[in-house]
Amino acid sequence: MKSPGFLSSGSRRRAARNATAALSLCAVTALAGCASATSSTATSSSSGGAAFKPVKQDNASQITVWTDSTRLPQVQAYQKQHPGVKMNVVTYDGSADGSTYLQTKVQLFDRTGKGWPDVVFGSPTDVTWASQPTKPNAIPFAAPLDQNLVPQTTLDNFAKGSLTACQSGGHTYCMRNDIAQVVLWYNKSLMDQWHYQVPTTWEQYQALGLKVAKEHPGYLVGSVGDTNSQESYFWSSQCPAFQLTNPTTLRTALQDPKCTRMSKLLDSLISAKAVSTQGFFSQGFAKNSGSKVLMANGPSWYGQYLFNTAFKTPAKQITAAAPLTWSGESTAATGNVGGGVWMVSSHSTNLKAATDLTTWLTTSSANQSKAPTYPAYVPAAKAWLTNPDNSKYFATDISSVFQQAAGEVWTGWSNTKFSDATAWSSVVLPALTAGKTLTATLPAWQSAIADEAKANGYTVTTK
Repeated sequence: MKSPGFLSSGSRRRAARNATAALSLCAVTALAGCASATSSTATSSSSGGAAFKPVKQDNASQITVWTDSTRLPQVQAYQKQHPGVKMNVVTYDGSADGSTYLQTKVQLFDRTGKGWPDVVFGSPTDVTWASQPTKPNAIPFAAPLDQNLVPQTTLDNFAKGSLTACQSGGHTYCMRNDIAQVVLWYNKSLMDQWHYQVPTTWEQYQALGLKVAKEHPGYLVGSVGDTNSQESYFWSSQCPAFQLTNPTTLRTALQDPKCTRMSKLLDSLISAKAVSTQGFFSQGFAKNSGSKVLMANGPSWYGQYLFNTAFKTPAKQITAAAPLTWSGESTAATGNVGGGVWMVSSHSTNLKAATDLTTWLTTSSANQSKAPTYPAYVPAAKAWLTNPDNSKYFATDISSVFQQAAGEVWTGWSNTKFSDATAWSSVVLPALTAGKTLTATLPAWQSAIADEAKANGYTVTTK
């Protein structure tokens, strides 16, 4: 389940698109805009490469907008505020749950030479193909926004690393709608009642989890049973499971110490029954165990969509702490479980209107302050945090934690042509259910990732 942002993203990626969807991991993925960040670096419009040449423009022409149902009210709000802009709004799946509907349609439009939407909401995974030509001598579907469309000063105001998933070949092909930075959620009421200190390191988290298992059997400090759990834990450990060393080469090296340190830590907590192998969003979990979740390392949307909506934990009990560090490391790194993107079509005959809409959707504080998930644009995120609807549920002020974590997402977990959830779900989760350890399952997980990468045209390295 990705964040409600793609509620990707993601989903997350991944915050269910609605309260009911929050109970389904896949549904949340749709809300979150699932997908991971790529490892490319940001560059300005002065970067190398051929200059973008727009098609013949007509600033009075109608723009067609494809959006998911979650973002539809925001598009309608823009339409109401800008009655002079002619818009044809189409609702589609938003690339949720790994859908390739958008890609398939664009390939059809490329063949027929017509039909492209001007603006689309999608997942970061869409950028992997939308920023590349679908056939020789064709132009990519997505327009490079840093080439005289969006000011660099605007792009520079997105959270650190949040546009990495939008970048390819030195240019920026999308604007991030939301992010789902991972933080440490905990039940403050229980922590205070039991006189436990909130951990700041992974080692302290492990020690507290073992103590909880002994002193309060049945209570949990986490789960690894959801389709996005690897993004909360292994991404936060800087494990090179999905690391693009260049656009066509994927490094998946799960014997790296930054992978095994997390697998061993989790194995000890799983063995002690402090970390569940049943997913938070699996059937029956909320009813049977939702009230016994003391801590959860997970995305920023967990507060509202997991604890509030799914677990129905009373208000003023849950809050969040900053991402955990490892002993000996002074800088925290964290994962991202969701977040969607907006793209402008390079085929648009009204780039002015298309770009203005995309900019408003992602950067307008008035719009984003009411968004379901945490905005990627820093000024809009501040407005989001001041909206009482986004904070009144929590036991303490989560603003500084969210802001800190937003700038600490590790960019070494890359956005690829395929979902990072597939191998985890098909190989790792069944192994855990069968009683195998995470550490023992790492080779099989790595092989599954490598096979999927090769099938998608990547060269794979495991060192």
